Amino acid sequence: MKLIDINELIRDYRMMKREIERLQKILFGQAIPMRSWGVAQYGIEATLPKGSSGKSQEELRDMDIREQKNLKRLEEYQRKVFAIESAGDFLNREILKIVYDCLLSGMTRQEIADHLDISRNFVDNLRQEIKAQLNTNVTFSKILHGEKIVV
Repeated sequence: MKLIDINELIRDYRMMKREIERLQKILFGQAIPMRSWGVAQYGIEATLPKGSSGKSQEELRDMDIREQKNLKRLEEYQRKVFAIESAGDFLNREILKIVYDCLLSGMTRQEIADHLDISRNFVDNLRQEIKAQLNTNVTFSKILHGEKIVV
């Protein structure tokens, strides 16, 4: 089983959530702004022939490639975020769940230590325990890597 970099997942969690929202807007409903929306032409420009208002085949093909890449990245981020958000359920002590939740919220070691009234070294020990438990949890690993889970 491949070792999971929990620190990287936690660090990137909030960025992935924002990127998911951005990609969803692009793929599922945000209109492409028109360059000249509402601008009327007068005089000689109004009588001149105009190019097609649609996109060329090359532009459509390129857009499809971008959309496919964005969709693939969106699905990967959604899978990772789901795994990260589910991971707290796999921890066996309440204090680990609290520390994990604080880490996902972006709190620093010092902020967590102050919040729980413990030392930064103890926070580090708890982080190591979180990392060890998640690295050995088969279900978490399967969710993270998009494997099928048999119940």
